[in-house]
Amino acid sequence: MNLVELYKIQKELDDRIHKEHNLEGKNLVTAKILALQVELGELANETRCFKFWSNKASSPKETVLEEYVDCLHFILSIGLDNNFTNIDLGEIDNSKDLVDQFQDIYVRIVTLQYESKIDNYKKLFDNFLLLGKKLGFTKKEIYDSYIQKNKINHQRQDEGY
Repeated sequence: MNLVELYKIQKELDDRIHKEHNLEGKNLVTAKILALQVELGELANETRCFKFWSNKASSPKETVLEEYVDCLHFILSIGLDNNFTNIDLGEIDNSKDLVDQFQDIYVRIVTLQYESKIDNYKKLFDNFLLLGKKLGFTKKEIYDSYIQKNKINHQRQDEGY
């Protein structure tokens, strides 16, 4: 996945939102962290991985992927706000199930909030990408879905969302 390109695309959207909503100069990291936590919860809800009381299957892959890239938008945006864009992401693996993987990402989000360090950001991003892998997404699917959702986000700005 070409992070340089993704950060560039995300910056264009962020700059547009900042300009059109008079947010220039405002620190939005805390709001973006909360937005990421909410989006991660929506993603978990679509996977239904924690719903031990239910036999209902996960939402369709496309729905889960859309929620996943909503999270990716905020991860990229938080990286931009903190100037954490010069990172090399690693291939990590673990034997955690989806519930534990989601919980780990929540912990990493909170850690980043209180200790805004590039290493904490990198660990969050690495674990988020591992979650995507565990959900069965390829890097191409993630990239293509991100590009599509970015277009939708620009369209929403055009429509006064």
